[in-house]
Amino acid sequence: MTDRFRNSSVGIDGPSIGGFEIIPNDTVDLAVPVRAVTIGTSGGVVRYTHARTGEVCTTGPLPVGQHSIWAIRIWETGTTATGLTGWR
Repeated sequence: MTDRFRNSSVGIDGPSIGGFEIIPNDTVDLAVPVRAVTIGTSGGVVRYTHARTGEVCTTGPLPVGQHSIWAIRIWETGTTATGLTGWR
């Protein structure tokens, strides 16, 4: 199969280029920033550090599904949502 988009750049509003499991942590940043988070097990609150501003933010209660969260850290303290996947 030929990837017609191989040499195209991906902006913040483009499709993801990979995903990984997120294990919330209060002291360690994610390996790479994510532009979206999927809550896969149970909904809840996500506390995160914004990738651009460095501001620590907390969402309201979110349902299972994908959410636009641009983050460099997902905090253990304050995060109640589970089964998190980050999309870069």
